[in-house]
Amino acid sequence: MTVDVAQELAVFLRACRERLRPAEAGLARAGRARRTPGLRREEVAELAGVSVDYVIRLEQGRGLRPSGEVLEALARALQLSDDEHAYVFDLTRQWTAVRRQPQPESSSLAALVQAVSPLPAMLINHRFDIRAWNPELALLMLNFANVPPERRNAMVLCTLEPAFFDYYTDRERVIREGIADLRAAWAAHADDEGLADLVRTLCDESREFAGLWARRDVKVKSTGRKRLNHPDVGRLTIEYDVLTPLGDTAQRLIVYRAVDAASQQALDRIAAMVSAGDRALAG
Repeated sequence: MTVDVAQELAVFLRACRERLRPAEAGLARAGRARRTPGLRREEVAELAGVSVDYVIRLEQGRGLRPSGEVLEALARALQLSDDEHAYVFDLTRQWTAVRRQPQPESSSLAALVQAVSPLPAMLINHRFDIRAWNPELALLMLNFANVPPERRNAMVLCTLEPAFFDYYTDRERVIREGIADLRAAWAAHADDEGLADLVRTLCDESREFAGLWARRDVKVKSTGRKRLNHPDVGRLTIEYDVLTPLGDTAQRLIVYRAVDAASQQALDRIAAMVSAGDRALAG
């Protein structure tokens, strides 16, 4: 199951057109009554400087491969965000800059995950597979060593693992943002059979995932906050930063920090548990 570029571009552009209000596009309200939400196809065509027939064929997925210039015009007309703009370029392989080829996974990145202790940290790839983690992260979230490798995926765990159902106090937002991020990766790696199979499996096994995936939200998160219900240290709020190596943009190092004093105390307790465990092993 790989990405059908024409069909995905068709649905995405139609969704973007239907959500954009005429006033937001600088169009007057006068005229015949609207039977569809958002802009009409002829309005998009006029704003983008293309024919109405071209917009219709694009939205019907009739095999068109728009040029970079046309995509730029459509992105402006539909007021796409930076991430949505990148999404349509990734989807159609109309990249505006030379991309680095993925490199073999580096052991130095896994070592860096350990080096940032006592801050919880983990390394994931573009599929959200969890490749490395430190002891603080294992105590903050889950001991991934006990999870079968094929299920050791952040999105699989968040949507399907019972231990995570009450873990996030703002679960719907966390899942929605994660899916919007995963969709961007899905377009950028449209020929990745493993990623396509992951999306299909999640759609089949999680009604929640399937519903949010169908929204076609696209947003790459480089930082953010999460409120957690930890079974041992109680409630805490963490801030995370996503660091991407220049040599391999498919890898992401995620580091977590406390937002406030109470959350820092919770992380300090986790760090103390790790230290106590290390001393016990040493003894």
